[in-house]
Amino acid sequence: MSGTADTPRPVEILLEALPYIREFRGKSIVIKYGGSAMESTELKAPFALDVILLHLVGINPVIVHGGGPQIGALMKRLGKEPKFVGGMRVTDPETVEIVEMVLVGKINKEIVGLINLHGGRAVGLSGKDGDLIRARKRLHRTPAGELVDIGLVGEVEAVNVEPIRLLEDRGFIPVIAPVGVGARGETYNINADLVAGEVAAALGAEKLIHLTDVQGIKGTDGQFISTLSRKDAERLVQAGVIDGGMLPKVESSLRALESSTTKAHIIDGRVPHAILLELFTREGVGTEIVL
Repeated sequence: MSGTADTPRPVEILLEALPYIREFRGKSIVIKYGGSAMESTELKAPFALDVILLHLVGINPVIVHGGGPQIGALMKRLGKEPKFVGGMRVTDPETVEIVEMVLVGKINKEIVGLINLHGGRAVGLSGKDGDLIRARKRLHRTPAGELVDIGLVGEVEAVNVEPIRLLEDRGFIPVIAPVGVGARGETYNINADLVAGEVAAALGAEKLIHLTDVQGIKGTDGQFISTLSRKDAERLVQAGVIDGGMLPKVESSLRALESSTTKAHIIDGRVPHAILLELFTREGVGTEIVL
């Protein structure tokens, strides 16, 4: 539709977005950035522009990013074969150094540079900066119920939101690498989806958005689900429909919702400007998670 004779389509789009801008202004929105949206050259600029637009209209975007494929690629180049247990990376002291090198030293700075290149003001953080993410060891539980130590893999113990708030108050966009620090100063590799959920929970964010490489969540019949409750999510996990990389996204979403985050969404990051479509249109995109 090109709009009515009196109202051009671009004006209609702006008017549709207006109530959402008013609703979200001054509030934090946590975005888990990963998958094709982060790896595809064609999608990097649209992502940066979406984030900058949010910031310019008074919304506070907070970016948490992953980097699993890049970590695996560097490990192989260095002659170290990646090992996984139940989808979790086995992380010995040498591996955690590679993880930190890739996440903090490379990917984080690339995202910061991308946003700044397009006119934003981004600042990179790891969990070590300002005691942002305090972590403890996370043991992997096998389907048989056995607990397995997979090394320096952590879970979030606490999030210190002060560094994030300071950046927001001074007009900067925080970009967070999912590396945490333990009680003895040890470095922990933490699943980025889970970090995003904990950051959203600690901030009391208005929304948590996970960018993925699928349309959203599908049911046992293969049909797309626009709204998914906790009860239905648990049923789909038991049925093996929600598995693999989608599990921590759902766990992250539920964790955030339990701690005053208003809404959580799992959306298709392969769609250009998916963030704006989710936030500023009536239909939205992807699957909304609810309690």
